[in-house]
Amino acid sequence: MKYSIRILSICIVILTAGPVFAQQSADSVAPEASTSLKPVNSARPVGAKKWMISAANPLAVKAGARVLRAGGTAADAAIATQLVLGLVEPQSSGLGGGAFVVYFDAKSGRLTTLDGRETAPMDANPRLFQDKDGNPLKFFDAVVGGRSVGVPGTPKLLDQLHQRWGKLEWTSLVSDASSLAKGGFEVSPRLASLIARDQKRLARDAETAAYLLPGGEPLQAGDILKNPAYAASLAALSGGRSRSFYFGDIAVDIVAKIRGAAGNPGVMRLPDLQNYRIIERQPVCAPYRTYEICGMGPPSSGALTVGQILGILSPFDLKSLGPDNPESWRLIGEASRLAFADRGRYMADSDYVPLPVKGLIDGDYLASRSALIKDGAIFDKVTAGTPKWDHARLYSDDDSNELPSTSHISIIDQYGNALSMTTTIENGFGSRLMVRGFLLNNELTDFSFRSQRNGVPIANRVEPGKRPRSSMSPTIVMKDGKPDFIIGSPGGSRIIGFVAKTIIAKLDWGMNVQQAIDLPHLVNRFGTYDLEKGTAAEAMAPKLEQIGYKVKLRNLNSGLHGISINADGLQGGADPRREGIVMGE
Repeated sequence: MKYSIRILSICIVILTAGPVFAQQSADSVAPEASTSLKPVNSARPVGAKKWMISAANPLAVKAGARVLRAGGTAADAAIATQLVLGLVEPQSSGLGGGAFVVYFDAKSGRLTTLDGRETAPMDANPRLFQDKDGNPLKFFDAVVGGRSVGVPGTPKLLDQLHQRWGKLEWTSLVSDASSLAKGGFEVSPRLASLIARDQKRLARDAETAAYLLPGGEPLQAGDILKNPAYAASLAALSGGRSRSFYFGDIAVDIVAKIRGAAGNPGVMRLPDLQNYRIIERQPVCAPYRTYEICGMGPPSSGALTVGQILGILSPFDLKSLGPDNPESWRLIGEASRLAFADRGRYMADSDYVPLPVKGLIDGDYLASRSALIKDGAIFDKVTAGTPKWDHARLYSDDDSNELPSTSHISIIDQYGNALSMTTTIENGFGSRLMVRGFLLNNELTDFSFRSQRNGVPIANRVEPGKRPRSSMSPTIVMKDGKPDFIIGSPGGSRIIGFVAKTIIAKLDWGMNVQQAIDLPHLVNRFGTYDLEKGTAAEAMAPKLEQIGYKVKLRNLNSGLHGISINADGLQGGADPRREGIVMGE
């Protein structure tokens, strides 16, 4: 068996009979020793032959690995992994949130996606996040409390995964999380630091404060934390599957907490929970080189925007330019800005608004956008393009916030099934409301706070039952009809840049999966180039400024977790910026 221990930016591969784990600082990054962005030999991926899992916490990976070793499928392992993630990194995902899954079923050879995104309550309206004068609320005034909570999708998504592709008994997939909730787990440095940073907001809900701020003080790294309330919720889930969440006492308590949130109550009712459904959608696949980059379509903007970035870059020889050439990053940055302009204009829940999905990744349209960046200049201002439509519709540009939290899981099982799952409660600790041992999301603040501009509606406005636009980009790169690379990340709207960069690093620059993940981040969404602080990316700042960019150094704590499927086996990588590891056999 081969396991990876990640400490700061050093990857060590150990052959051992049992798992060994190491934790990382929340702010750890992967700087290179030199000012080069080129790969270094120390960035070694983990190798395996039969199965592999990469996720954001060692305890969660261990749970998924146990399932895979017992003959479970990628779907089985994802369930066990997610239930532990919701316990040990509650700031990122859990039963109170939602997720997207891209799944390859080896038996049928079919790739599909499951939409477990949260929905707006039926009593929500386009002015949900506006004051009495119609002005947008401040972000955290909207977030903390019941107003921001969407109907959770994760419990039903896990149930659907098991019904479609599960092999092991449902109850066995709940056992690891249940045991940890009862017996306790060690608070990680990352969780402790995030609690300390957010304690004023966490203190606004009594149940959240009692759990994360015992005695009025934030938990410390190394504390043993038990969660009997979560164990009880898992017991209900184990016996009644997802129905116990949406129809039982848990649902009653969720609604009571949301509607009773002091100062910022929400509008969710029991029928909103009872009527929630998972939607199977066709994946969005965009060609790049000799590959198909496949992911989650609307209400996610992930696959479309990643696909647009790569499609715009297709005519350029990034391989010859290499990662150290500022021209590579000019091209990537301008392609990203063009794609984000289209994202802001057109992308939303396609069940509610017409959306030119095919037009946005049409080859001729992307070629016309690509021609705009051939001359070596950068845009003063970027505007949305005019892709082909099945029928015309005019929208105004979006105005929404999407702050980083979230988590990602990549799995391939011994049967050849592959899963890429990005899961979230949106902002760190979500709405800060805790019910039955888990936190509730603040996903509705992914909608635009404005509903229109000058009388022109915004596609991503709040509407009853609608799913807010997301940037989550769970991706499976296909080659000749089979999975070649599984990747995804947290990070708010920067997820798109993190994933696109990693795909380019692997497919164009020849990096292995770990090197591609470790590669410092350079992200441009709206004009300013964000460079990953404390890494070799800083050396690119004067070169990008000379081109004409405004540059900002900042911590870019992605959580990329990936698996590469090669002729001689599997290779996996885990992001050193978080606490994740890879396990395989």
